[in-house]
Amino acid sequence: MKPPRTRPDSELDSQHVAFPVSNAVVADILELCKALPVAIHPLSGGCIGEVYRVDFEGEMALDSDRIVIKVGNADSQSLAIEGEMLGYLAAHSTLPIPRIHLATDTLLVMDWLPGESKFSSGAQTHAAQLLAQLHQVTSENNQYGFDSDTLIGGLAQPNPWTASWLDFLAEHRLLYMAIAAFEEKKLSKEVLRRVDKFSHRLDRWLTEPLKPTLLHGDVWTTNVLADGDRITGFIDPAVYYGHPEIELAFTTLFGTFDTPFFKQYQEISSLDEGFFEIRRDLYNLYPLLVHVRLFGEGYVRSVEATLSRVGC
Repeated sequence: MKPPRTRPDSELDSQHVAFPVSNAVVADILELCKALPVAIHPLSGGCIGEVYRVDFEGEMALDSDRIVIKVGNADSQSLAIEGEMLGYLAAHSTLPIPRIHLATDTLLVMDWLPGESKFSSGAQTHAAQLLAQLHQVTSENNQYGFDSDTLIGGLAQPNPWTASWLDFLAEHRLLYMAIAAFEEKKLSKEVLRRVDKFSHRLDRWLTEPLKPTLLHGDVWTTNVLADGDRITGFIDPAVYYGHPEIELAFTTLFGTFDTPFFKQYQEISSLDEGFFEIRRDLYNLYPLLVHVRLFGEGYVRSVEATLSRVGC
């Protein structure tokens, strides 16, 4: 293969191409790829930073004519964490994950993956196979959490290693997110009290899993890509070791997957009775609280309705 064609730094100024990112970001791309983009297109999605597809013509150093970048602000450390999470999933699972080329606090560069967030029955079946395989990966210390804190939708997600799943769920998911929402004046003191009451009674409805398993952590529609009947990518993770049911529940909250997915998943890894009847909704309290913080009071009613189902 021919060596990549390089451009002098002065060429960046001489092109006079209008890009929707700063010259500093374009310079970083030029240095990494050894080629100047011909187009940079904004993409939808991405709670962490602005997302763009970058197109090239001819040869460039990354053996591709297209990449995706995320651009954060100077005060953010989230993009480096996102890069670490994607790298961890790539190293410890069979999920299709974009290859990471650069991950700093303010810039994430990764492969562009084909596909869109629309799922045929075949794609749902493939997704079930991939997630069932992911949920076979267990933590080495047999505890719940992760080696470091991670992020969900740009929000901090604490992951101290914890021996009990129910303790971890109560303290580091439900109460942590509810207290933060209360402090941000997005959740009332009364609803916080109800979340606290529920968190201290989890063992009435939920049980400890057999083992902590690796979770993507944020499997909903726009974080999964498919091309026809094949899943081409899982992106924007919120990684930790937990109970697979919380991951499976989230896939139903906004209608990401339905019958074909769960039929295939249960053929590989069975779900205990009661998941669809009650536990699914209870586990979805966590992403609902996340959405309260991200998007406001429109999600508080859903939180209240779920708590009312169990008398809290």
